[in-house]
Amino acid sequence: MAASMRKVLEESPVETSAPCRIDMGGTLDISTFYYPLKHLKPCTVNMAVDLRTRVRLLPYHQGIVKVSSKGFETAEYPIDQTPFDHPLGLMFAVAAYFRAGGVHVDIESSSPPRSALGGSSAAAVALVAAFSKILQKSGQKPISLPKTALLAHVLEASVAGVPCGFQDQLAAAYGGANVWYWPGSHQGPLFRKKTLIKKNKLKGFEQHLLLAYCGIPHESSDVNGKWVRQFLAGKYRGLWAEIVVCTQKFAEALAQKDIKDACSAMNRETAIRRRMTPEVLDKMGVELVESAMANNCGARFTGAGAGGCLWALGKVEDIDKLKHTWEVILSTRKEACMLDAKLDSDGVL
Repeated sequence: MAASMRKVLEESPVETSAPCRIDMGGTLDISTFYYPLKHLKPCTVNMAVDLRTRVRLLPYHQGIVKVSSKGFETAEYPIDQTPFDHPLGLMFAVAAYFRAGGVHVDIESSSPPRSALGGSSAAAVALVAAFSKILQKSGQKPISLPKTALLAHVLEASVAGVPCGFQDQLAAAYGGANVWYWPGSHQGPLFRKKTLIKKNKLKGFEQHLLLAYCGIPHESSDVNGKWVRQFLAGKYRGLWAEIVVCTQKFAEALAQKDIKDACSAMNRETAIRRRMTPEVLDKMGVELVESAMANNCGARFTGAGAGGCLWALGKVEDIDKLKHTWEVILSTRKEACMLDAKLDSDGVL
């Protein structure tokens, strides 16, 4: 496989990309939660944003895997010595799965590092898709879209050291604005997908959104780990049931274009999360959320919060007012800024 892979890459590099996402109802995509809560029909909503992670595969020294990505120190190792606990460990894990000796993995991300937009999962999906392209060029069967997302997910879960959700890989693979249901069945599919906003309507919906980077990287494992420990101990189960209801109401409201009800469900869910883990928002995050509520908008951190990004939803006139307020708040921290909240109708390319 390694020899044929290098041969393909020597003829022509392979390039793929996948989008990041904003979300609502995350954590429910972790099996720790959706199996015990299956009777409530848990779901997660996400929207792919046009902040893409691009992966380029180039030929390299035989038997060596090299990974380079802006914001990280470039690293290279023999294929059988790649460290999965490295900051770029997920990329090494994907390369090891495909026995990709003699390959340089070059990653370019449009999102800030550790911004809680699912960038690492998007990179994993793009990398699996790149290796799938090599399989196809080598005369083998390519990996299907659902299996691309699943493989990226299981590889991330195998090296993360903490329970991992599935929504980031699905958003990266499929794109668009969707609700993902987690049946928790040992017989049926792992997920069910329902489109909330048609692809030709995404551009019009963008004017209802804001996206802000808070200027500090997030540490999702800390907050996610706390939620998992609390849940395993039987704590806050009632609040998690309420989070399921909030996410269901949010999905229903979006499908019906009811921005007011969607904002209400969004703010309730954020309040519940803050009650369980106050550290999910720092001082700036609290200011952004409270100013959104004061302007009749909904606001939520992306991913597991504790740094990274926040996003807001509202009627166009309310979002226009909120944008100026958020810009003023963000100007007080050097790295903080507004990000372009354009939605992406495409998944992995």
